Amino acid sequence: MLGVFSSSIVTPPDELVAAGSRTPSPKITAEALVNRFIKIDSSAVSIQINDHVQLAYTHMDESASLPRSFAVKDEIFCLFEGSLDNLGSLRQQYGLAKSANEVVLMIEAYKALRDRAPYPPSHVVGHLQGNFAFIVFDKSTSTMFVATDQFGKVPLYWGITADGYVAFANDANLLKGACGKSLASFPQGCFFSTTVGELRSYENPKNKITAVPATEEEIWGAKFMVLNLFLYNNSRYEKDSSCMGYWALKN
Repeated sequence: MLGVFSSSIVTPPDELVAAGSRTPSPKITAEALVNRFIKIDSSAVSIQINDHVQLAYTHMDESASLPRSFAVKDEIFCLFEGSLDNLGSLRQQYGLAKSANEVVLMIEAYKALRDRAPYPPSHVVGHLQGNFAFIVFDKSTSTMFVATDQFGKVPLYWGITADGYVAFANDANLLKGACGKSLASFPQGCFFSTTVGELRSYENPKNKITAVPATEEEIWGAKFMVLNLFLYNNSRYEKDSSCMGYWALKN
């Protein structure tokens, strides 16, 4: 799946901008990226929502246990990949029919987040149990909401195209060709919302998220890490290279 958003919707993260500046590399425009995605599979579906947002998906190489789906309702567009273990109980919570699948549920969950303020985004995503990644765009408010599960079973990556669009995809190689080193793996157990305005952990909402430069050999330009504040504030600990953000005890 693929979602591209202009800077009028999403401000490109400083960490990804810096990563691209450290190691300049070839990039292509958002339009060229979408065209490349469509050419990979002739059955791919592309949805141009407005001048600033485009979504696309394909069922090529799809896992039977982690299907991809798309839905739109009340100007809320959603791409969802994966499956939820607690789908049944969530249907009841949101008053949905037994036939409602994950993508329909996610739209209803987002509507609850939008309309029942104050309702923390971390609560919405934190109630999802399973393996998933999703992209939501609300055309009525020009709001974007993206998240992945806590185990990273469904990969998601993000980067910045040549014309400054922020792109999300489940294919790292697709984005590498479009974003160069302005590319990173989207950290597991986290969400990004234009309403909140930053990347946050829904497992540990109070923990900080930072990015460190990746090595030249890596496909990424940066690695995002969720920091353990207790260890971060303890001088006896030092940062580990893991993108999970664990910290190691100093010798």
